Amino acid sequence: SYTTDTKSRGENKKTLENLYSLSVDVAKIRRLKEWVLLQDVAYVKETAGILQEMGADETTVASIIERCPEAILHTPAEINSQRALWQLVCQNEKQLIKLIEQFPESFFTTEYQQNQKANICFFQELGFKNNIITRFLTSAPNIFYNPVEKNKNVIQTLQRNYLNLGGSEANMKIWILKLLSQNPFILLNTSTAIQDNLEFLQKNYFTDQEVLQLLSKLKGFIFQLNSTTMQKSMLFSKNIFKCSDQELKKLVLKCPALLCYSVPVLEERLEGLLKEGISIAQIRETPMVLELTTQIIQYRIKKLSALGYDIKNGKLESLNGTKKDFEVTYGKIQSKKERPVFNPVAPLHIED
Repeated sequence: SYTTDTKSRGENKKTLENLYSLSVDVAKIRRLKEWVLLQDVAYVKETAGILQEMGADETTVASIIERCPEAILHTPAEINSQRALWQLVCQNEKQLIKLIEQFPESFFTTEYQQNQKANICFFQELGFKNNIITRFLTSAPNIFYNPVEKNKNVIQTLQRNYLNLGGSEANMKIWILKLLSQNPFILLNTSTAIQDNLEFLQKNYFTDQEVLQLLSKLKGFIFQLNSTTMQKSMLFSKNIFKCSDQELKKLVLKCPALLCYSVPVLEERLEGLLKEGISIAQIRETPMVLELTTQIIQYRIKKLSALGYDIKNGKLESLNGTKKDFEVTYGKIQSKKERPVFNPVAPLHIED
């Protein structure tokens, strides 16, 4: 009976032989992406040869193919084109092979080479250093698949709004570079979505200066939200904290998480804090605790409680910040607790 199922053709014996000769874990490929082994044509030896030319040893070649088996389906010409493309921003082939080993899927997406090249040149013209562009290529490869005109439109929208909000021409380039370095995924949005979100903030009584402040604090993640979600989150916070529009605005500026987390997330985090005996008044005083997950909050409270620190009657600032910030706070509380009540360097008066 006729079937279109490629699996009925069986695995390509030549592909298997070539993979085994390179000490590739074929069982791993079979488990993750068996379809690669079913293709009529594969360039196993050629792909391995190009990677070895760049300085990859046998172990590295095997690791790359195991993690990204579809690499062997690209022609040598496609891989060499991609190699030339990435060399525009890599210091040398040693750095390039290291990047391929860490991010093989980003490198072996060869369908958008024209767009990738145009965008690399555009980012260089904008003033991005090559090390930032390589970080984009590996961690946010999708932004290079856009036609360069689309990325230009988004950046022009950001520039125009920055100036309209009172930003200075002199600082605009630095602001754009910093914003995109923190969150290159802004470029996956449309110019219209960016405009809508900024208008939403202005309609909710945020001054131009405050909107700029929020953009910097949120590292541009505000553009990945939509006005409906933001409206619901703000209404939820307003009801929970029983505050006026102006008071809510101050809370949002203090803790932008109130704007960008969805209602279910805020509810869960609030519930977690209340279960630990923390009051709404305390949370309103230090809303930044809502930026932390319930698990992190529980862990930090447990650690502080072991030192005899009562969070219910204390300040919530001790829970705030990054892991590093918390460790500094914890260390201070710990050393204060362990400080001796006598002066250890004072001379002892011992009678003869």
